Parts: sequence; C-alpha cells; structure tokens
Amino acid sequence: MTPQRVLQLSRVFLRVALGITFLISICDRFGWLGPNGSRNVSWGDWSHFTQYVATLNWFAPKALIPALSGVETVIETALGLALLLGIYPRIVAWSSAALLSLFALTMSVALGVVAPLSYSVFTAAAGALLLGSVAAPQPVREHSAAPSA
Repeated sequence: MTPQRVLQLSRVFLRVALGITFLISICDRFGWLGPNGSRNVSWGDWSHFTQYVATLNWFAPKALIPALSGVETVIETALGLALLLGIYPRIVAWSSAALLSLFALTMSVALGVVAPLSYSVFTAAAGALLLGSVAAPQPVREHSAAPSA
C-alpha cells in the first residue's frame, strides 16, 4: 500500500471516528444509549447532561446553562454530521479541533487535567487539528469576468 493510499484511508478513518464520537455524545445526552447509570453511558438524559455543562462552566450564570447546553448540542450535531458526510472537511475539522480544545480546557479547569486525558479529549482535538491539516482542500471555483461592453 502506498503512503498516499494510507494517508487517504487515514483521513477517512479519522473523519468518521470523530464524527461518530460527536454523534454518540448526542445520543447519550438524549438517553438513546440507555438511562443514567447504565454501562457506557455518561449522562443518560438531558438533565444529567445540563448538570455536567453547569459543572464545566461554573463561571457562567446558571440562567445561561440551558442555552449553552442547547448551543453545544447543535454545534456537535452539525460537526458530527458534516464530518461523516465529508462536507467542507478542512473547515469542519479545524472547527472540531477548536471545540474539542475548549472542552479540554474547561474540563481541565473544572475537573483537573486527568479528566480530559482519560476521555482522550486532547487526543481527539489533536486528531481534528491534524485532519484539518491533511484534508483535501475544496476546489476553488473560478469566477468568469463579465464581458465588457
């Protein structure tokens, strides 16, 4: 297998892995993976998820936590779907890296650095950053100049 082929397969594998990771997290917060306390379930419902968001964002006013939880969910859903579908791979990968870096930072401050290391948040952020660096660039459309009169 050529190095170019390995790179191509690696890009797809990393893009799909990151996309599924975002979407599994979405499923967890809506209880689609099972109730809170079940095996491999972090939250199990929206209530436990918003409590976790409040813990990580201890500095934010409590009134903003539901909105922050919703915005985070929308962004993660959009990024997860875009990664799976290969839409704007470079922009989506770098956006994912930024979001995951913010998660790692807030987790480190609120819970200690071991938490994001245990959940591989730094690794996912680094993978997303690498994916953005090696993603195939979107073709640039050439604009034809209007004929002069």
